[in-house]
Amino acid sequence: MKARIYIETSVISNLCARPSRDLIVAANQEITREWWERDRGRYDCYVSALVLDEASSGDVCAAAKRRAVIAELKELAMDAATVGVARELLIRTRLPKRVTDDLAHIATAAVYGMDYLLTWNCAHIANPHWQPRVAAVLRELGYDGPMICTPQALLEGEER
Repeated sequence: MKARIYIETSVISNLCARPSRDLIVAANQEITREWWERDRGRYDCYVSALVLDEASSGDVCAAAKRRAVIAELKELAMDAATVGVARELLIRTRLPKRVTDDLAHIATAAVYGMDYLLTWNCAHIANPHWQPRVAAVLRELGYDGPMICTPQALLEGEER
């Protein structure tokens, strides 16, 4: 059985973006493409309606490219359970209200029992200072949270 992975919007954005002149962003884009082409097939990949909404904003042509990639993936519903868990994460972790959507990604991955949440959002989602608080609240709510990581972490940590 394949591991289940929730792919957050920043991964889709890095995959579809024009090559950046910023060296770090360009490296993240290349790592994302390498993971997508080489290793994506090793996982059952999912997104949520929130990913689709976020990926649909901005430049019309770029959004169309992101939506085309998302169309290849399975979509998870944003239901009452995911909204409730996201709300509880916000309240109990006391994180800033501006990260509500980021917590919704984590809540969706947790409610649906994803093994991984793949993201480049290290400021809020893969933030090592916030993850213990988020994980504790998820456990209090009865959920095993996903392993939150970047495509680079999956590539480097993979057993070959």
